[in-house]
Amino acid sequence: MSKKRYPRFFGFLALFCMLLLSGCDGVPLLDPKGQVGIEQRNLIIIATLLMLIVVIPVILMTLIFAWKYRASNKAAKYTPDWSHSTKIEIAVWGVPMLLLVFLGYITYVSTHELDPYRPLESDVKPVTIQAISVDWKWVFIYPDYGIATVNKIVFPAKTPINFQVTSDSVMNSFFIPGLGGQIYAMAGMHTKLHLIANENHEFNGISANYSGAGFTGMKFKAIATSQADFDAWVSEVKSSPKKLGKDEYAELIKPSERNPVELFSSVTPNLFQIVIDKYEGMNPGKKHVAGEKEVAGNADAEKGKNSAAGAEE
Repeated sequence: MSKKRYPRFFGFLALFCMLLLSGCDGVPLLDPKGQVGIEQRNLIIIATLLMLIVVIPVILMTLIFAWKYRASNKAAKYTPDWSHSTKIEIAVWGVPMLLLVFLGYITYVSTHELDPYRPLESDVKPVTIQAISVDWKWVFIYPDYGIATVNKIVFPAKTPINFQVTSDSVMNSFFIPGLGGQIYAMAGMHTKLHLIANENHEFNGISANYSGAGFTGMKFKAIATSQADFDAWVSEVKSSPKKLGKDEYAELIKPSERNPVELFSSVTPNLFQIVIDKYEGMNPGKKHVAGEKEVAGNADAEKGKNSAAGAEE
């Protein structure tokens, strides 16, 4: 490539990079509106910059060495017997080790601070939302308000949201990129995720785990609003003619794609626990702790009977 072509080459390279970067606009992971998402974004940026401290010099040295020691450069120093340099060894091993230690430290601290099960500190009473993953939609229950929705949640901004997540189908993943990290939804299990929105905003929620034919349309709206607007929305839902009883729920969970938003003015009490229990072999609606105690008690009783029978023999 002649020197005259260099400006044109770098011009095309710059244009290509600009085209690539144009697709980065509006990435919620890098422009979160929630405190958890902001801390996660900062961790991603810090970790990336730390790794670039090693990556960039390696790339630059590769290009420089390839150019400097090319076959046509007769001025390059030729040292075929060179084998060791203490300075290079210290740089090559020491710098990455220090970075690895520092990266491990901030990752360890951040992992515990951003634990999805860890409740957020706030003087405001949190709102609990139970999310059930079904084929291929999200069922949301507000246990404190006795209402339910499909593919839409509304909550007040600057208020902690305690998500309780499970699945009534295959394994899935509950994810609101603009608020914070994802959490898996699994049948027979109850996972937790604590998030908060710093401002009024409309978020896009998704299923982040492939779950079948309708996976791509398994999306929902998450709207952070003022407390007054949230109260008005709750009143609107309570005026809906639809009710989510057991029969309605059985019909709702049948596989369907790209479902519209639905609002239910009432919901079967303890429905979230009932969904979990049907995969645990327990009586519907019973708490896990109670069930475990009952199973343990039966086992002890059976063991006592066997011991007594053995003694009689």
